Amino acid sequence: MSVEGVAEVDRFRLDGRVALVTGAASGLGHSIAAGLASYGAIVVGGDINDEGLDVTVKRIRAEGGTAIGVHCDVSDEASIEALFARVDEEFGRVDILVNDAFRPIDRVYPQDHELGPWEEAIQVNLTGYFLCARAAGRRMIARGQGGSIVNISSIAGSSGMGRGNFVYSVTKHGVIGLTRELAIEWARHGIRVNAIQPCQFLTPGLKKWIDAEPDPVALTKNLVRGIPLDRLGDPERDIVGPVVFLVSDAAAMVTGVVLPVDGGNLAFNAGGSKTW
Repeated sequence: MSVEGVAEVDRFRLDGRVALVTGAASGLGHSIAAGLASYGAIVVGGDINDEGLDVTVKRIRAEGGTAIGVHCDVSDEASIEALFARVDEEFGRVDILVNDAFRPIDRVYPQDHELGPWEEAIQVNLTGYFLCARAAGRRMIARGQGGSIVNISSIAGSSGMGRGNFVYSVTKHGVIGLTRELAIEWARHGIRVNAIQPCQFLTPGLKKWIDAEPDPVALTKNLVRGIPLDRLGDPERDIVGPVVFLVSDAAAMVTGVVLPVDGGNLAFNAGGSKTW
């Protein structure tokens, strides 16, 4: 097909683009890194989990893609600078950044929260996103050819979760604010910044938690109670497409968007029911 004589191309393809994915060793980050590679991107994975990162890189290479893994602690500014220096050395550019690094957080009620764990969570789940975006943005601006950043937030970024999820929810709200501000600040440079809000996805970490419960079936039913599509998200099936869309030319006019990938959770009336 063609439009006004111009041959149509696959605008979802990412061939030759360098994509940096933090948190690439496991969970959503692993699936996102492999998914971007399947669409032609050259992938740089960053994580503190070297063993998991090696699994991600080996998978991408086995599937015919190009990838390297770099040890990086996003809570440490020097470690982030070293990560981007490696990208400069190996590829000389960064076209795509996906911020997905995550620090597991114990559920603690606000009145019981200590400052130390609060600051640690903020440093990884929010400040780390900013530092990586800043490093990528500086390079994209200097190169003058734009770029795309996707920040992984959560449905917890749009509403209060309660039940001791205090600092997690606060950081995910912050990620959405960060996304919108960067989208406005960097639009003139052709840099698009968007966010994704996943619901509960059946990552290895979530599966381990479910399996450890006395009644895994009951817990799973409780988790999907607020999801109209009536299932948990599948990392391989459900997260890759939205990320690829947002970083590709198919979304060339999309910036500052916060996209729920949540089976309808945020559209659901909290007092509603999936049955009569």
